[in-house]
Amino acid sequence: MIVHHAGETAPNDLCLEVTLDAPRAAVWRCWTEPRLLMEWYCPKPWRVESVDAEYKPGGRFNSVFAGPNGERFENIGCLLAIDPGKELVFTDGYREGWAPAEKHFMTGYLRLADEDGAGTRMVWGARHAGADDTKKHLEMGFVDGWRAAAAQLEELAKSINRKQ
Repeated sequence: MIVHHAGETAPNDLCLEVTLDAPRAAVWRCWTEPRLLMEWYCPKPWRVESVDAEYKPGGRFNSVFAGPNGERFENIGCLLAIDPGKELVFTDGYREGWAPAEKHFMTGYLRLADEDGAGTRMVWGARHAGADDTKKHLEMGFVDGWRAAAAQLEELAKSINRKQ
């Protein structure tokens, strides 16, 4: 994995931009098949306990993270946009069917593109409403955590590509 950028790209916008040594179709599967998403979406020793997603605008995008000391973190949200194989935009600002959430932490985005050779350029980011949420996300370990998760994603995408 080649890291091009990890951190703040604009006020309240955190982003990880990497080149993964895996084809875009395999990376996309890892994002859009709940069974695969559960294998990489949290940096170890955290794990994804469940994923419930409906991949269409307004569809649910829910997950539960479990920590090594019994921590649990529920992510309840909605997909805002999807361009198969290329882009996902999701948020916790809405629930399934565009129902507004009481609290909003971030809007996430993913953009994928073919890189020269067999790799995939992945831009994975989080936009926050204000500086406090951005700071909180950084303190939660955004840079190291998302790098670790991206490395896990790369290994999984490479392994499923070999099986095809």
